[in-house]
Amino acid sequence: MKNKSLGKNAFLNGLRSVLNIIFPIITFPYVSRILSVGELGKYNWSNSYVSYFLLIAGLGIATYAVREGVKLRNDREKISNFVSQVFSINLISTVVSYILLFLSMIIFPKVQSYAICIYIFSIQIIFTTLGTEWIYSIFEEYTYITVRSIFFKVLSIMLLFMFVRNQGDYLNYAGITVFSAVGSNILNYLHAKKFCTIRFTFKVDWKKHLKPILVIFASSIAITIYLSLDTTLLGLINNNFVVGIYSVSTKIYDVVKQLIAAVLIVTIPRFALLWGRHRYREYRKLLLQISNFFALISIPAAVGVYMLAPQIVILLSSEKYISAVSSLRLLCPAIIFFIFSWIFTSCVLIPAKRENKVLIITVISAVVNLALNLLLMPSLKENAAAITTSLSEAISMILGIYYSRDVIKGLYKGIFWKDIFLYAVGSLAIVIICYVGKMLFDSTLIIILFDVILSIIEYALILLGMKNKFALDVLERIFIRLK
Repeated sequence: MKNKSLGKNAFLNGLRSVLNIIFPIITFPYVSRILSVGELGKYNWSNSYVSYFLLIAGLGIATYAVREGVKLRNDREKISNFVSQVFSINLISTVVSYILLFLSMIIFPKVQSYAICIYIFSIQIIFTTLGTEWIYSIFEEYTYITVRSIFFKVLSIMLLFMFVRNQGDYLNYAGITVFSAVGSNILNYLHAKKFCTIRFTFKVDWKKHLKPILVIFASSIAITIYLSLDTTLLGLINNNFVVGIYSVSTKIYDVVKQLIAAVLIVTIPRFALLWGRHRYREYRKLLLQISNFFALISIPAAVGVYMLAPQIVILLSSEKYISAVSSLRLLCPAIIFFIFSWIFTSCVLIPAKRENKVLIITVISAVVNLALNLLLMPSLKENAAAITTSLSEAISMILGIYYSRDVIKGLYKGIFWKDIFLYAVGSLAIVIICYVGKMLFDSTLIIILFDVILSIIEYALILLGMKNKFALDVLERIFIRLK
C-alpha cells in the first residue's frame, strides 16, 4: 500500500478537528445562554461520568490496533484476521462496560439523579465500538471520515436550534451531542469493509493481544483520571454551578488542544510504521520536525488564549461565566505540556513498545492529580482543577522525555533551541498586541479580531525575518502553487 501524504492527512484531519471545534463554537454560546449554569453542570457531569465507561469499552484497543495493524495493512488476509480479533475483544469489553454502568447506577444513589442524561450519553459506548475509527488510522484514510463529519455536524447544528430552545432542554442537547459524535458510526463499520473483512470471532490469540492491550488500558485509565476526574470531583465536592463554570474553561481549552493535536494524530501511524520497519533515521527526522512544528504553534496559542481569556469567555458563553477566566488562564500552560507529553508517549514510547513506561508516567501523573484535587478543591474550587491539570501534564511531559532519552539522544540540538527562543520572542510580541487591542477597543469581538489577525501577521513576519525553516518552507510552497 502506498503511503499517504502526511500533509494531506494533516489537512484532512485538521479540517475534521476544525469541524469538531466549530460545532461547540457555534452551539456553546447559544446553549450557555439558553440553559442555566446548573443544567450545563449536569450535562458536563453526566458526560464526564460516562467517559469512564467509554474508556472501559475502548480498553486501549485503538492505540494497540494502530501500532500493530499498520505493519499488516498490505496483506488483506492478515489485516482482516487481525482486525476481526481486535474487534471481537472490543465487543466483549463493550458488554462488560454496560454491565458496570448499570451496576453503578444501582449502587450509587446520587448518580441516579443524573440517570436519564447518563443513559443518553451511554449510547456513545456501543456506537464508538462499531465506528472502528482505528481502522481508518491504520490505512491513513481521512477523506471519508472528514466528509462524513461535515454532513453530521451540519445536521446536528440544525437539530440543536430546533430542539434546544428553553431551559430544561439539556437532555435534548445531550442527545444531539451524541448524534453529532457517533451518529455515522454504523456507516463507518460498513465502509471499513472496503479495506478489510470484519467479523466477530472466538478464535482470538489472547496471549498475543491481551497483555499489551491491558497495559495501554491501564495507562488510559490514569490519563482519564487526570483529565476527567477533576469535573467529577467538582460535582461531588462542590456543586453543579462550579462544574458549569469550569466546563466553560475546559471547553475552550479542549477546542485549542484538539485543533493543535489534529496534525499529531495523523503522524502516529507513520511513526509506528517507521519504527516497526527499523527506519530509524527517517523516524528521528520526522520526530524532530514534529517537535519543532508543535513548538511553533503551541507556544503562541497558549499565550494568545491567556491574554484573550476574558474576551473568549464572554464571546463563547456570557458575562455570567466570567469567573471562568481564572481557571482558563491556569489551563494555558497545559496546552504546551499536553502536546509534548503526547509526542513522547504516542510517537516514541508506544511505537517502541514501551507501553509499560507509559503506564508508569500516567499512574504517577494521575496520583498527583487526585491528591492535589482532594487537597485544593474545597477551597480553590475550579481553579484547583485547572492547576492540577497543568501540573499533571507537566509531570507527564518530563517523565516522557526521561523514558525516551535513549531514542532522542542528540536529537534536540542548538538549532532546535534557537527556534524555541524565536517562538518565545514572537509570543512576547503577541502579549504587547493584546494590551494595545484592549486599550483601543471596547467591543469583545473587535478586540479578538484585532489581536488574532495582527498577532498572526506579526508572528509570521518575525519567523520569516529570522529565517525560520518552517516559515520559509510554507512561503515557498505558496509561491509554487501560485505559479
